[in-house]
Amino acid sequence: MALSTKYKISRLDRLYDDERGYDFIGHTKRWYAITAALLIGAIAAILIRGFTLSLDFEGGTTLSMPAGDLKEDEVAAVFEDSTGVEPEQVRIVGAGDSETLEITSQRLSQKEVDSARSAIYEEFQPKDENGKATPDAIGSSTVSESWGSSITQRMILAMVVFLVAATIYVAVRLQKIMAFAAILALIIDGIVIAGIYALFGFEVSPAVIIGLLTVLTFSIYDSVIVFDKVNENTSGLEGQRSKTYGELANLAINQTVMRSISTSIISALPIIALFVIAVWLMGIGTLRDLALIQLIGVVEGIFSSIFLATPLVVTFANKTKNVRQHTQRVLDYRAGKSEESEMTEGGSAKRKVVTPSDAGIGTRNEVVEGQSDHGSSASGRTGATWRPGR
Repeated sequence: MALSTKYKISRLDRLYDDERGYDFIGHTKRWYAITAALLIGAIAAILIRGFTLSLDFEGGTTLSMPAGDLKEDEVAAVFEDSTGVEPEQVRIVGAGDSETLEITSQRLSQKEVDSARSAIYEEFQPKDENGKATPDAIGSSTVSESWGSSITQRMILAMVVFLVAATIYVAVRLQKIMAFAAILALIIDGIVIAGIYALFGFEVSPAVIIGLLTVLTFSIYDSVIVFDKVNENTSGLEGQRSKTYGELANLAINQTVMRSISTSIISALPIIALFVIAVWLMGIGTLRDLALIQLIGVVEGIFSSIFLATPLVVTFANKTKNVRQHTQRVLDYRAGKSEESEMTEGGSAKRKVVTPSDAGIGTRNEVVEGQSDHGSSASGRTGATWRPGR
C-alpha cells in the first residue's frame, strides 16, 4: 500500500512564494491614493490648527505642584489675581500619587513668580512628597524666547543633516532611485506625523524632535531591508525573461514583510510600556513625549516601508529605458512571441521558430536527404552516413 505525504504550507510561508504572495506592487495606485489622502489631511491640520509648542520652543514660565485636592479653575484664578497675567494652560497630569498640577503662562519675572507661589501656598497649602505643607512644594521653571529660537534652529539643522546623510548612504549602498524613494518616503512620514500632532494638539517638545529622528531612522532601516532584497532579486535582470522588475520587487516585499512587521512589533512593546509608565505613573514629561512620538512613528514606518517606499522604487525604475525594454520582452515572451518571430513587413516569408531538439532532428534529416540525393545522382544507389568503425 503506497503512502502519500502531503505538506501543508502555512499562510506565512506563502508570502515567500511569488505565486501565492500578496500583490503589493499590483495595488500601487491604492497605496498612492491612501498616501495622498493622508498628506492632504496632515497639511490641512498643520495649516488650520498649527502646533502646540512646548515651553522650550516658545519661552515662558511653568509652575508645578502636587495636585492633591486642587481644582484647575480655582488655582488659575489665584494665579491671575496675584500676577495680573492670565495663564495659558492649567492642567492635572499623571495618576495616583504622581498627579501634578501645572500652570503655563507667558514669561514672568522672578518677582511675579514669587508672588504667585506665595498666593497659591497661602490659599491651598500644597504638600510635598513627604506630606508636609511648604512653599517649596511649588516648583517653577522659566525659559527665554531666545533659547527657544535657538532650539528651533538646531532642530531644523539636525533634520537636514539626517536627510542628507541618509540619502548619501542609500545611494552609495544600493541604487540612486532607491535613495530618492527612501528620502521621499521619509519626508512623507515626517509630514504625516506632524499632521497627527497638529490634529490632536499633542505638545511638540525637544524630546519629540529626538523621538522623530529615531523613528525616521527605524523607517529607513525597514526600507533598506526591503531595498536590499529588491537589489538581490533584480541582479541579472537582463539575463532572464520570466519576471519583470515589478514582480521581482513584489517578491522582495513578500520575503521581508514578516521581518519588518516582527521588528516593528518588538520595537513597539517597550515603547508602549514606557508610554504607560510615563503617563499613568510618572505624569507628563520627557518620557511621555519620547514614547508617544516613537509609538506613532513605528506604526507609520510599517506603512511607509512596505506600502510606499518599494512601490516608489518600481515607479521610478519603470521610467528608465532598460527596465521598460525588459518588461516588454517579458510580456512578448509570455505571449509566445520571440525576437525571431514572424516577419510580416515587405511580404517576407514567415520563419518558424523551433526548439534545439527540433533543429537537431531537422539538420540530421537534411544531411541524410542531401547525401541520398547526391548518391543517387552519382551512382544510382542509396547513400549512407559514415560511422566510426565502418
